[in-house]
Amino acid sequence: MEQQNQKMAAGICAILLGALGVHKFILGYTTEGVIMLLVSLLTCGIGAMVMSVIGIAEGIIYLTKTDEEFMNTYAVNKKGWF
Repeated sequence: MEQQNQKMAAGICAILLGALGVHKFILGYTTEGVIMLLVSLLTCGIGAMVMSVIGIAEGIIYLTKTDEEFMNTYAVNKKGWF
């Protein structure tokens, strides 16, 4: 049940807060989260538009995967991007 909660939290945060990389931190991908956050902040918001699109895409991917696919992809295989 915890994996399903993690999937939902990561998916919703990716869609709503994707530019800040919050969903990466939820999944335990600190490096990727810091990259997204810094790109958004250090480009004075211009990079945030790109990071938002990436976040929305990743959120949709997270939410459309089955729980088993999600676990295999992001917990077992540690796939950090898309």
